[in-house]
Amino acid sequence: MTQETLILLCAAAALAGLCAYVVLAGADFGGGVWDLFAFGPRAQRQRDAIAHAMGPVWEANHVWLIFVLVMLFTCFPVGYAVLAVALFVPFHLALAGIMLRGAAFVFRAHGPEKNPPPGEIAPHTINVLARPAVWEMFFGAASVVSPFVLGAAFGALTSGAVGVVNGRVHIDATRPIPWLTPYPIGCGVLALSTCAYLAAVYLVQETDGDLREDFRRRAILAGTATAALAAVVLVLAYREAHWFYERLLSRKAWPLIAAGIFFFGASAWAVFTRRYRLAPVFAAGEIVLLLLGWGVAHRRYLIYPDVTLASAAAPASTLRFMLATLPVGLALVLPSLWLLFRVFKRKQR
Repeated sequence: MTQETLILLCAAAALAGLCAYVVLAGADFGGGVWDLFAFGPRAQRQRDAIAHAMGPVWEANHVWLIFVLVMLFTCFPVGYAVLAVALFVPFHLALAGIMLRGAAFVFRAHGPEKNPPPGEIAPHTINVLARPAVWEMFFGAASVVSPFVLGAAFGALTSGAVGVVNGRVHIDATRPIPWLTPYPIGCGVLALSTCAYLAAVYLVQETDGDLREDFRRRAILAGTATAALAAVVLVLAYREAHWFYERLLSRKAWPLIAAGIFFFGASAWAVFTRRYRLAPVFAAGEIVLLLLGWGVAHRRYLIYPDVTLASAAAPASTLRFMLATLPVGLALVLPSLWLLFRVFKRKQR
């Protein structure tokens, strides 16, 4: 097997892990968004439905983020080093958000009751950080921050603002904070909206009655916002990441992008017509196809324009070892995740 083939297989494995993370953990982030913005007479029931839907399995979804990071620093150590330096702040903000939302999810579930029985400690004497409402706010805020900064980092990666000159990380002087220009910010907001859409579509299937209608309306709202934001980001890409814009609309990537758009329309149709079993399938397929289109558009480059996959790759022996161990790892992880979802999701239903 040639070095080029090994590099492409490792890159494809990392992209597959990224797809799994966005489809699964993205919905968890979106659940936190709807938890933060729960309102109306059924606000608490909405939060309970979100907690019941994601509680048994949400922490397991981060295994795919770990997988992607391991693939990057093992198979493409040069590129990983450049990204870790140039995007140090957004990556650590995302990590802080992931840890904070995990802590908040637990503390609000096991905090003191809002209305303790007579004779027990009065609510006003409880430390403010022990109140479930405070942790609800932390949980929701962290669920907003993490997908936003990860999306912004994605935008910075494709904008060409990050490079390598004489072996050192170089940031475009016109964009000293590469993840806080209009295009990366647009990518961050689009990522947040997409997570909210995924969560609402999944929750429509997980609930029934009035709650199902609540999340159905949220799915329609988030889907409309996602479509509008995608158009805005495309315009911003034309201005700030023209190379990526051209590749995204090239003959190699366009079929995947078109299929992703079709799946998005199909998921919207399924939500509007109340075909609740089909909606999550189409929504997940849309994310996978669009990420595959991004991967094809980004081909050869890990960080445009200075770091290619070939220049960032580890020695062939390392790549072969990683590819050889992947089936073993997946044989352990996939059945475990399947059992986790089957046992706890069946119990929830």
